[in-house]
Amino acid sequence: MTTPALSPEQIQQYHQDGYLIVRNFLSPAEIDKLHGVALEDSAMSKHAINVNDSTGKRSKLSLWYKPGDDVYGLLTRRQSLVDAVDALLDGDAPVCHFHSKLMQKEPRVGGAWEWHQDYGYWYKNEFLLPEQMMSVMVAITEANRANGCLQVVPGSHKMGRVEHGFAGEQVGASQRYVDLALQTMPLVYVELQAGDVLFFHSNILHRSEANLSDQPRWSMISCYNRASNIGYNDSASSNSSITPLETVPDDALLRREAHGMAEDGADFLRKEADVALK
Repeated sequence: MTTPALSPEQIQQYHQDGYLIVRNFLSPAEIDKLHGVALEDSAMSKHAINVNDSTGKRSKLSLWYKPGDDVYGLLTRRQSLVDAVDALLDGDAPVCHFHSKLMQKEPRVGGAWEWHQDYGYWYKNEFLLPEQMMSVMVAITEANRANGCLQVVPGSHKMGRVEHGFAGEQVGASQRYVDLALQTMPLVYVELQAGDVLFFHSNILHRSEANLSDQPRWSMISCYNRASNIGYNDSASSNSSITPLETVPDDALLRREAHGMAEDGADFLRKEADVALK
């Protein structure tokens, strides 16, 4: 399955709102393969990190820096996905992979995520240019209000970075600025079907509620950067954030005999690492 290039209208919408949804970016067969592998992936389970919200509910995530030839790496390096990121980011240096995360909100126990901006975290890595960074969320299962879909504040990326501080085990944006933003900007629940993709700016305010439903919410988020945007305090990512991606054809996810993550070479985030998580 080859995904069409973004239209000028889609690119304009992204810059206006700070996010863009592309429906049916992945086919049902691609999602079935990705989901099936993720469910059985022992490396992902071994390296999963539990992050509690303020009520004690917890979400699981596995985070890695180097995209390989497993199903996750083939998705991250997919030509049409990288081309879309290239069309949306400022600058013209090659697109690089900062890190990816498999996010798991299990039924009834999956926790909330506080209001934050991704650059609120990445600023600490001393990246200077937030316009050259973004996140891409691939819905592996349906995401809706009941199971804690992402919420965004369209236009809030134009505020620039706001101060962030700890909220329990998470890092959250200043509630004062969140409240001010919501006085004049809308709140949007980003409801997705499996296979939909959400592109979002590094400075857009976003959060999610706990999963109170009987259905899981799984997603994969890949974060991208331009090679010219150096993270001067980015030692953890083994220079992946300034290493140009080697793309693969769109059909690689289905055509290749790709399986789960190999523990050696993925450069997983350690459970004991003292870092801000999203």
